[in-house]
Amino acid sequence: MTSSQEELLPGTRRALLHRLAVAQSEGRAPSMVAAVVRDGRVVWHGARSSVDGEVPDENVQYRIGSITKTFTAVLVLRLRDEGLLDLGDRLEKHLPGTSAGEATVAELLAHTSGLAAESPAPWWERSPGSLRPELSDVLGDHPFLHPSGRRFHYSNPGYTLLGALVERLRGAPWEDVLRREVLEPLGLNRTSGQPSAPHAGGWAVHPWADVLLPEPAEDLGRMAPAGQLWSTTGDLARFAVFLARGDERVLSAETVREMRAPAAPAEAADLADGASYGLGLQVQQRDGRMLVGHSGSLPGFLANLTLGVADDVAAVVLANCTSGPFLSMVGADLVRIVAEAEPRIPEPWRPLPEADPSVLELAGQWYWGTYAFGLRLTSGGGVSLEPLSGKGRGARFRANGDGTWTGLEGYYAGELLAPVRRPDGSLSHLDLGSFVFTRQPYEEAADVPGGVDPEGWRGIG
Repeated sequence: MTSSQEELLPGTRRALLHRLAVAQSEGRAPSMVAAVVRDGRVVWHGARSSVDGEVPDENVQYRIGSITKTFTAVLVLRLRDEGLLDLGDRLEKHLPGTSAGEATVAELLAHTSGLAAESPAPWWERSPGSLRPELSDVLGDHPFLHPSGRRFHYSNPGYTLLGALVERLRGAPWEDVLRREVLEPLGLNRTSGQPSAPHAGGWAVHPWADVLLPEPAEDLGRMAPAGQLWSTTGDLARFAVFLARGDERVLSAETVREMRAPAAPAEAADLADGASYGLGLQVQQRDGRMLVGHSGSLPGFLANLTLGVADDVAAVVLANCTSGPFLSMVGADLVRIVAEAEPRIPEPWRPLPEADPSVLELAGQWYWGTYAFGLRLTSGGGVSLEPLSGKGRGARFRANGDGTWTGLEGYYAGELLAPVRRPDGSLSHLDLGSFVFTRQPYEEAADVPGGVDPEGWRGIG
């Protein structure tokens, strides 16, 4: 990944700096640093500091808190892709003996296991991890607050269990596995479990006075997979590129798309806010665009990574204060500024390299009952089926190699689309999960369930 400060227009760069400066000033952060990525490259970096002459750069470490969870989720999905576990497996199958064994791997990843949000007292973020040496110390006597799978309830102990799962199946400490399987392949050389100079110090800012108090930087011990990591804007920018595109050395593009898809039932307040959760990633609708990423906080530090997938723009924002600035809003605004000021230029239209006549025959207008749809050939041998009214159930389908296609999204995700031919080889209709699509509404010659009235269409006199 290369870095070029000249990629953005001067007005865009000034707008980004202004947003960062306002956030640092109004949020009263001792320092704040940010980076913006577009098309796989860092195109802007900015920093503000309360100390003259000490402006952090892209190599200064900050603690990133719960962004660590996304790294842990990557490790778990690697295990899934290797066939060592299934997301539907109960934890007990791979990590026996915990009091949370009934939760599935997917529920732990999506925070739908029903586990408590925090470990038993004392507050784990501000106390030594040595106080909780065993998983039983993290879970406590009553680990479940809700039925598994019924609701989203953010759980730090849940990700502690996922880290222990990684250790059990890999036979090595979580951080060693992370370094070998994710950090080194992606070139994240400034991401680590312990701070490495240069790094920022963590501060608490008094809510009613402009004075500071140093925050302790505790080793989280068993709970490290939920929030231990330190990183930089440079490393997190590279990680954002990975979350957008995948990397076959770590996870495929298909698997990172799976991570980005909502996987948790949203509560009423979350629905109103457009918020959901995927597999180790927060998902949110804001300003008309889908944003994915994660926020993090530990005493003395705030962090945010925000990715606008459709715009191929990502932002990373780090600050060394316990509270004050809302970095998720800052990250979303940095993405919006670039996406709106310099919209993505689409690739030139190009014709398909070839088209199978039997597939080309399917293109055009189809009817499910009286609903009109259009089928279009797409790249890679796929097709799309969209309602001509612009409203209703539509989807893209991938080719299966046998003349059928499988739905990729929405109502038809996983459903089979197949052309049905008459004995003479002519095309009769399309079958989509038992729905019959015909060339004309309720076409008499097609196999429409329930049949078609032999008197046909009529008026009412």
